[in-house]
Amino acid sequence: MMPTRCPITVFGEVLFDCFPDGTEVLGGAPFNVAWHLRGFGLSSRLVSRVGGDARGERIRSAMGRWGLDASALQTDPIHATGRVSVTLVDGEPCYAIVSGSAYDFIDPPEPSLVSGTGLLYHGTLALRHPPSAAALASLKSLHQGPIVLDVNLRRPWWSIETVLPLVDDADHVKLNAAELALLCNDAPPEDDAPPEEDRDALAASMHRFAERHRLETLVVTRGALGALLWRSGAIVAVAPTAAGPVVDTVGAGDGFAAVLLLGLSRQWPWAESLARAGEFAAALVSQRGATIDDPLVYAQFLASWGVG
Repeated sequence: MMPTRCPITVFGEVLFDCFPDGTEVLGGAPFNVAWHLRGFGLSSRLVSRVGGDARGERIRSAMGRWGLDASALQTDPIHATGRVSVTLVDGEPCYAIVSGSAYDFIDPPEPSLVSGTGLLYHGTLALRHPPSAAALASLKSLHQGPIVLDVNLRRPWWSIETVLPLVDDADHVKLNAAELALLCNDAPPEDDAPPEEDRDALAASMHRFAERHRLETLVVTRGALGALLWRSGAIVAVAPTAAGPVVDTVGAGDGFAAVLLLGLSRQWPWAESLARAGEFAAALVSQRGATIDDPLVYAQFLASWGVG
């Protein structure tokens, strides 16, 4: 599948989830998004950093096989490729995001590698250390197109003081209901609240948040309850997509974000983009892993959406 020309810059972490049995799964939210975009036929450039180690070579090899642009993937001579250590505590998985990884020290990309227009997508985790935060600021200074922020709050690697300025810089923001409550300093939704009351309270929070930060679009995902879209002062609810058995929820939000970017690049109506994003995310949770290695799967989704 040859990618169509669509300048999308993806900034952030690429890493391995390392399990107790020795299994290592390639991921990181920005990497997953770039992978899906390539699957859907869009060309994107991943700005990230790996170590000069075996894991870094595995990442470059995987990107090469999939046809991902690695021209802005840096190699760190000191710091190791990012990883998340997964351990079991009383039978439940516990995730430790290793600090001081290569993606914490991303250098500002060469100006020739930065698209002055198009879309710029980034999350929040890779900005936990000053070098990568400065690299993103440099990239933004050269970028004039829309900015899409995918909030991903992971303790202890975030603070209100660092995340809210990122919201102010963004045009489109995606987060979940719990993250919105944290950033608004609101009480989280009650588990036993009637759905209509819960949605009304959430819609009010969305309106305040979007107006305060002068957003063009705010998307709040709600898991099995679907998603809400704020745009131009109006709230649109998108019903959840019926899903089969849930095998693995890791990376579902990244698949959702990738389809939103696809919709932005193709200028789909927002409600249509959210419905399709929910459909793709529902398919992801029914399989193991955050990405799909089969180009035919992406082609089938495009065909079902009537997209060539």
